[in-house]
Amino acid sequence: MSFRRYILASRSPRRLELLQLVVHPVLIAVSPPGSSEEAGFNDCHDVAAIRQRMLEIARHKAEQVRSQLNADEASLFERPRTLIISADTTVIVTDATGRPMVLGQPPETDDWREVVRSWFLDYYAGQTHVAATAVHVVTPDGLSAERVVETNVTFRREVAPWLNWYLLTGEPRGKAGGYALQGAGSVFIERVEGSLSNVVGLPLEALLELFAEVSLK
Repeated sequence: MSFRRYILASRSPRRLELLQLVVHPVLIAVSPPGSSEEAGFNDCHDVAAIRQRMLEIARHKAEQVRSQLNADEASLFERPRTLIISADTTVIVTDATGRPMVLGQPPETDDWREVVRSWFLDYYAGQTHVAATAVHVVTPDGLSAERVVETNVTFRREVAPWLNWYLLTGEPRGKAGGYALQGAGSVFIERVEGSLSNVVGLPLEALLELFAEVSLK
């Protein structure tokens, strides 16, 4: 099966830029899910549960778009061969008790700088954390494939001298874990083990494999 239309179920300009590296921009349409509400991770007490919740979130995003697409195109005799792509990215750190903990996007409240500051000092400086993305692809008639991709990111120990400057850039806002690997946040990173595009928000290596997997079904 080949596709003539790829629908990105995301508001993220970074995911769109990444998708355009492997799919011609003319074939891409952006259709964010109608609701931005997502399930949280407070009841996820191990990495397996976190992975499962991420997949659930990605599926829910895609299903919203799939349902709307099927409703809009119900009267068409022949619809374009379409693939819907959704993703959920988060950062997984280890808390003081040794348990995994999810850091999402910084809060939209005025104290977001202090929240991000604590993340950098308590969980990032001199430590390795996991940037994880759940990717789900599905056709309008329900053929799907999915996976969670994880990348280990190690921060340099000396983050404090540049932290005030980084917070003033405003870059952490809207970023999973409060930093951007592809932006100014790169100054803090010592080592990346795994997919670089995964840390940005869409693991291209895995995405191409999912395209092939759905095509063979």
